[in-house]
Amino acid sequence: MTTNTLKTALLLGLLSAVLLVGGQALGGRNGLIMGMGFAILMNFGSYFFSDKIALAMYRAQPVTETENPEVYRRVGPMTQRLCERMSLPMPKLYVIPDDSPNAFATGRNPAHSSVAVTHGILQVMNDSELEGVIAHELGHILHRDILISSVAATLAAGITMLARMAFWFGPRRDEDDNNGGMIGGIAMMILAPIAAMLIQMAISRSREYEADAASAKYVGSPYPLIGGLQKLESWSKRIPMDASPATAHMFIIKPFTGQSMMRLFSTHPSTEERIARLQAIR
Repeated sequence: MTTNTLKTALLLGLLSAVLLVGGQALGGRNGLIMGMGFAILMNFGSYFFSDKIALAMYRAQPVTETENPEVYRRVGPMTQRLCERMSLPMPKLYVIPDDSPNAFATGRNPAHSSVAVTHGILQVMNDSELEGVIAHELGHILHRDILISSVAATLAAGITMLARMAFWFGPRRDEDDNNGGMIGGIAMMILAPIAAMLIQMAISRSREYEADAASAKYVGSPYPLIGGLQKLESWSKRIPMDASPATAHMFIIKPFTGQSMMRLFSTHPSTEERIARLQAIR
């Protein structure tokens, strides 16, 4: 188990704990049961439907030998070669009608996976760089990062939902509660969503490093992805992508929307740090 994988497991456990402890603090035993119910229900929906929602949200169009054949001729064969190296089934391919260069993978497991690229990325990258990017996305599929990120996102959403409900209905007021319990409940309403967001972002950043390493391994060199990341960083600033914050973690590079964010609240590590880690690979 790699350091990043262990870190992800610990963070997911911590996120689940925040949901359950927060539910108990805000609503006692009933709040704990409610928190567990939210976790189960939201993860079920995320597991089965997040890929369809994401593809529909960005108006992704299928890429096959008969649908968008020009795009398929460029990305299809290289994706197939990479899948053979990774022992993965061929994912469904999609193209997003957006000039901002980017890409993402989605799907609950390797047998139900998809890779989507934008029109913009096809315009600015050469074949070597594009192969590095696609290998990165296949790395997410190989490590089941889409499921991990979806679970993290839905747990965080459940925590936020509980906090909002507590804001309107107030923390529990059992007869044996004291002022300390009330203060703790109010603190949980404020701090739990922030903690959930920080943990979710940390998980997302950890998985990006793993996918970068997979690209270097299966392409045979880190430099195609390094070149791709450099172009993505530059062009994404020139042509921002109108992406939903709820799906920002899915893309290979955080969609630029003209808003700056502190590192702790970012879904992605800095491009400079990612490139530095890739350069250190031998």
